[in-house]
Amino acid sequence: MSGRAQLMWDEQVTQYDFGPGHPMNPVRLTLTRDLVRAFGLDGALKVVAAPAAGESTLALVHRPDYVAAVRAASADPRAADLSYGIGNEDNPAFPAMHEASALIAGQSVGAAEAVWRGEVTHAVNFAGGLHHAMPGAAAGFCVYNDAALAVARLLELGADRVAYVDVDVHHGDGVQAAFWDDPRVLTISLHENPMTLFPQTGWPEETGGVAAEGCAANVALPAGTGDAGWLRAFHAVVPELVAAFRPQVVVSQHGADTHFEDPLAHLAVSLDAQRVVAEACHALAHEHAQGRWVALGGGGYAVTDVVPRTWTHLVAIAAGVPIAPQTHVPAEWREGVFARTRATAPLRMTDGRVPEWASFEDSGYDPASRLDQAILATRRAVFPLHGLLP
Repeated sequence: MSGRAQLMWDEQVTQYDFGPGHPMNPVRLTLTRDLVRAFGLDGALKVVAAPAAGESTLALVHRPDYVAAVRAASADPRAADLSYGIGNEDNPAFPAMHEASALIAGQSVGAAEAVWRGEVTHAVNFAGGLHHAMPGAAAGFCVYNDAALAVARLLELGADRVAYVDVDVHHGDGVQAAFWDDPRVLTISLHENPMTLFPQTGWPEETGGVAAEGCAANVALPAGTGDAGWLRAFHAVVPELVAAFRPQVVVSQHGADTHFEDPLAHLAVSLDAQRVVAEACHALAHEHAQGRWVALGGGGYAVTDVVPRTWTHLVAIAAGVPIAPQTHVPAEWREGVFARTRATAPLRMTDGRVPEWASFEDSGYDPASRLDQAILATRRAVFPLHGLLP
């Protein structure tokens, strides 16, 4: 298998635009792409544009009537059908919505195909990770579920075991729903507790359907969880489950909205901890899946300070040329940020944190800790179903 990585990029993905004032500002994609270029990462990987997902590909996850409704709203936003989750405040219809959404989905599917066929070891689509879209409805700023489509395409190509790891602040509900009864897919989601954040799902008791018990794992983190707790939870759950599942491919979703500056959620994670988790997902792919890794973006609404740096770290890790946290951000990129947004860009590729955490095994369970209660709830619900001790 080639050791090269691949970045999926087509400028037209920035047409995925819900309009002025919407949190999902496509400038976050443009600024990330510019920062990747500014660091010279194009020379360390292949940059490829895949075609948009066609009808047969979309049908791997989405109902034909829903795709038809997206097409209709795309041609005339006034025709948006609220019963399909289109035309509301979260998911306003916009011209060419189908085309932009299908293009993003196509990049994730293309990433999955390249990795499975051995053309590259790692592939990144930071425009993807739209994990809330359901088979028959848009939800949470997500029209087509590119993450689920990438996993479904891997299964179609012959994969028997795919591990999906979602570290977005919101529950990866659409991907979990798509594979609820499929024992070939393990979905793991770390997210803010559903009591305090959309989509109000992702409880530890959600462990998969009758045909796939234990193939869904959910860690519901208390609001306010910071680096030490977030990393403790990740390492207390994800590595053991992935090792027990023995995936052939790891697909990970790296929403940047766990960050303490994100305006839509309530965790307190730093850029530095997000980088550590990206490195951990990379390592899991090499330890258990012969290096096969598809890495996606996701949420993230601090569009100048956080998202571009987090996802540039992700691209650099996949390319095999990780960026040292103390590295200064290129001046030309900072100038471009100001020209586009009138915002002052950060100076370095770090928040100045040195992430540290106490492992669950070494430090033991603290019954008074809400974080440890959340970790243990997940382990008790899922670990025995994989022959693991909680």
